[in-house]
Amino acid sequence: MRKFLCLSAGCAALLAAFVLPSAAGAQELPRANPSPGHPSPGHPSGGHPSSIMRHEAPSLRDLSQDELFEMLKIAPNEASAKPAERELLRRFRESDSDTIDLFMGWASQAMNGEEWGAALDVLDRVVILDPGFAEGWNKRATAHFAQKEYGKSIADIERTLQIEPRHFGALVGLGMILRELDEKDEAIAAFKAALAIHPQLTEAREALEELEKEQAGQDI
Repeated sequence: MRKFLCLSAGCAALLAAFVLPSAAGAQELPRANPSPGHPSPGHPSGGHPSSIMRHEAPSLRDLSQDELFEMLKIAPNEASAKPAERELLRRFRESDSDTIDLFMGWASQAMNGEEWGAALDVLDRVVILDPGFAEGWNKRATAHFAQKEYGKSIADIERTLQIEPRHFGALVGLGMILRELDEKDEAIAAFKAALAIHPQLTEAREALEELEKEQAGQDI
């Protein structure tokens, strides 16, 4: 079982940045660069987070990535977090390439039909054509996970997080794999990292609570 953790060692520093204190105090979340032409949070034209929350869904496309992540952090419930979550997921899927978009569509169709081999053939091309496209790695990680190829899935999640450290979906996926491998401490760290970014992730919250209850029972 330890061989899987060797593959995930590259994720350890990323997880530590979210859930472990540094010598100088708790580390802040890594910040993505604001989109060109858009104000960053705290900028005079960027508005207070509470005003951002009042934006209607169509205006979310005008917000910077940092502003959207800030919306996730301050959302009081799951429903209020959904608009920012959907917009971030849309941006994660953007490749700026018609060819990549076409391949990703084919891969999704294959995965919906549980044709994992066909999906992986396409996704292999995606990560070769654009190794900097985080969602290509993340989608391939999902296909590997479905086939219980946990080591390959972890390796692809690691690549996803190297490109987009705040990819909360990839962090949840990592937690699910580590839970399957009965690596509870590491799974807890992954779910906590996801929740540090997106506190209203119900799946991550429930999985974390379940694991912490199991850990507490073992400590008695």
